[in-house]
Amino acid sequence: MLNGERKEAVKGETGICVGCKQKVIAKCGAVKIHHWAHVSLSQCDSWWESETLWHREWKEGFAPEFREVSFYDETSQEFHRADIHTSNGITIELQNSAINTDELQSRERFYPKLIWIVNGLKFKGFKVVKSIPNPLDPLLQHYEFCISEHLSLMRTKDILTEKSPPEILTFYHEELNNIPFSTAFYSFSWRNPHQSWLNASCPIFIDLGGHFLYRLRKRHQISSNYSYLQLVSKKDFIKKYSGR
Repeated sequence: MLNGERKEAVKGETGICVGCKQKVIAKCGAVKIHHWAHVSLSQCDSWWESETLWHREWKEGFAPEFREVSFYDETSQEFHRADIHTSNGITIELQNSAINTDELQSRERFYPKLIWIVNGLKFKGFKVVKSIPNPLDPLLQHYEFCISEHLSLMRTKDILTEKSPPEILTFYHEELNNIPFSTAFYSFSWRNPHQSWLNASCPIFIDLGGHFLYRLRKRHQISSNYSYLQLVSKKDFIKKYSGR
């Protein structure tokens, strides 16, 4: 806050944090984006991370009143500031840096309706591999996806009868060659996966740049759950949650 109004950082100015009400000073150098910096972070949001241009560009897709919305829980006496909180009660957290499982679960408990947008360009060894059939296609109800970079399936009945080893089928097999592939669903590989994201409860959308997001999905299976990606238009996402 600067002179009673929410303002971007202005060189030479001192303001008040909208959350903890402590003093902040404007940092307007030539390298980092212009921002407000706390003199002391000891009383502010413990989930704080440095704002980047990536954060700023996402926030600008939403009305100013939806950005940097503060919440205080009387029971736990926790104060936190949501990156985006929309009029329909959806909280969107923009995560640029790595996060551990404890903090991720704490945020998911604190915000009742939470959606994650994660900067996937920071992921090491992450790669979208190929388009796949819709994993929820009824034609696949009697099959399970193998956990492999190579697209293959096993019959559920073979798994239930503990046939060892279950026959591995590709989509060239006569049982599967009539199942259509989709341009909305993709397999991926992740050499060093962040387990916190794979175990999250709330929706996760991975931003790899460009005009699309990849929603991280999970197909529940008897053998082992299969994670995959669903392509989502960034424009449609913002339109859906911005109220514009």
